[in-house]
Amino acid sequence: MSKPVGIVTKPGSSKANKTGSWRTTRPVFLHKDCNDCRICVMVCPDGVIFGSDSSYDADLDYCKGCGICARECPKEDIEMVLEVK
Repeated sequence: MSKPVGIVTKPGSSKANKTGSWRTTRPVFLHKDCNDCRICVMVCPDGVIFGSDSSYDADLDYCKGCGICARECPKEDIEMVLEVK
């Protein structure tokens, strides 16, 4: 049985596939103005943001650096920075 056209991996498989060295930006959680809304957790397509009580972070082994969390944060408490190797 062949995969449908356009499918790269199975849904929910990001935790089995580490990002590797191709990410160009990564999120930095500033922990200054977070209001514990959890929007970053809800919008992360890879489900790699964790934390509680206004203190969240991303598992950078699996984060793809898409920046959706930073764009959607209503308090602008997440900054995307250039990945440095």
